[in-house]
Amino acid sequence: MNAPAVLLTALLTGGTAATLTPWMRGLAATESGWLRSYLHVFLAVMGGAGAAALAHTWAELVPFAVLALACALLVVVDLAAFRLPDAIVIPMYPVLFATLTLAAAAGGEWDRLGRAAAAAGILLVVYFVLAFISPSGLGLGDVKLAGLLGAFLGWLGWSHVLLGSLAAFILSALVALTLLATRKATRGTAFPFGPWMVAGAAISAAWGPEILSGTA
Repeated sequence: MNAPAVLLTALLTGGTAATLTPWMRGLAATESGWLRSYLHVFLAVMGGAGAAALAHTWAELVPFAVLALACALLVVVDLAAFRLPDAIVIPMYPVLFATLTLAAAAGGEWDRLGRAAAAAGILLVVYFVLAFISPSGLGLGDVKLAGLLGAFLGWLGWSHVLLGSLAAFILSALVALTLLATRKATRGTAFPFGPWMVAGAAISAAWGPEILSGTA
């Protein structure tokens, strides 16, 4: 979309994130410095701008922007409290699929909606199995978030689903290894995985075509 749309969306998502700050802090129920950093506002601004840059129509922009806003809040809460609150994740399912359905109807892209639903279901199952095998590594919050990100990436394409999923694990592993190497963490240190899931999805959405064409 054009530059004014990108700027407007960035301002709207950032302003909404700022307005939701007290609510987000209440959900986190902790005194972590992450909650006072206003990182969620910055992430919402960047996510809103990215959503507008990625979207081809206004109908497509709405689900992208709403998900970007939710992810900005979830990243900060997960960093602060190691939780992905159901109060954010669960309502996003009907909101995301309702807006994706409207986008599909507006553009006649029902195949993309079907792929989004299939990708959401597949990632839910895969993450649930991984969480069952290693509950210390993944929580149910990560499982639920996987479905949302799967729907978004599935709308873009199967290659985006694969790339975004792999990127999340690679980023998480790199950060963990770096912290271990610098002795800022131990093998028993807990790491939130949600931020890397969101980062992986963002990388796939923004640079997926270039990365995939470079490996083709």
